[in-house]
Parts: sequence; C-alpha cells; structure tokens
Amino acid sequence: MSVYHFFAIMSRMKYINRWSLMNNTRLENISEHSLTVAMLAHALAVINNKRFGGSIDPEHAATVALFHDCTEIITGDLPTPIKYSSKTMRSAYKDIEAEAAHQLISTLPDYMKDEYESLLIPKDTDPYTLKLVKAADKLSALIKCIEEERLGNAEFTRAGAGILECLKKMKLPELDVFMEDFLPSYHLSLDDQNIAL
Repeated sequence: MSVYHFFAIMSRMKYINRWSLMNNTRLENISEHSLTVAMLAHALAVINNKRFGGSIDPEHAATVALFHDCTEIITGDLPTPIKYSSKTMRSAYKDIEAEAAHQLISTLPDYMKDEYESLLIPKDTDPYTLKLVKAADKLSALIKCIEEERLGNAEFTRAGAGILECLKKMKLPELDVFMEDFLPSYHLSLDDQNIAL
C-alpha cells in the first residue's frame, strides 16, 4: 500500500513565516495568510456577482487562494523587494515556484493530480478570478500592515502605503467596495466593532 505525503507537507505551511525582513509585533505564517486570502477572494467574488452581475465561482476563487502560496513550503517566503527587484529575478522565481508546484503535485496519487494541479498551477482558471485572488493577496498584506500599525509598529507604515497604492491601481470595482465597506473596521478595536459577545 502506498503512502502519500501531500497533506502532511501542506500542514507545514504553519512553519513558514511571512515578512521576514520586517520587525513584526506578531508573526504571520503562510497557513493563516492563505486562510485570510481565501476568505477575501471569496468575498470579492461574491461582491462581483451580487453587485456587478458577474459570474465568478466564489468557491473556486477561495480554493485557488488557499493554495496560492503553498510552494513556499519548498521555496520559503522570498521577501517582495527581492522577488520583484528585476525581470531576471521575477522570471527565475516563477520557474522555481513552478518546479516546487510540480514537486508537491508528485506527492499525490495519480487520480488526484489533475484536480490539484488546477489549483497549484491554475493556468486554466478564468483570468478575472486570478485577478481577484491577486487582489485578495494584496488586501491581506494591507490588513497585516494596518494590524501592525494599530499595535504601534511604525515598521509597516511605508509598506502599507505602497500596498494601498497598488490596490487602488488595480481598478477592480469589487475591491473598491470591499475597501469602502469592510476595510475601516480593521482600524477599530473589538469593542469599537460593536460585536455582542
């Protein structure tokens, strides 16, 4: 009987910390980041469908988002300033990510490989869905910056401003709705969010 390692390897996402060049008040690993991105991608797809008459599959967007950083189990989390420092570096890192994705897929039984390849290497996914996942990824980073700033950590101020500019340049109406309707709450304490506990 064969033993497959895919899900045990996936469980190691919790050991890969993000923002390695930054002084973090609270560490964030790629497991919790991926959950946040999945929830945000799902929300953006729902907003697209309900507010703008779209036909995005929210569950597919969320599932692609769940796996969007899983190759970092192999590659580690390369800091953004390094990853995007040049065309050569971007291209090399894409190749490394693709190789890591194939290594991860190889740890599945044959009857599951196609299904998970479409999530780890979502080349056949609707391009707009991929844009929403990318927006959710950036939005998660902005939320991290807001949370760090709320805790008095000025280390994330410039990063937050840069990410906010990137999000505005995406010109996605569902992203604008989320940022107007939901983002302000991240600046508030639990008491200020008026949740009855």
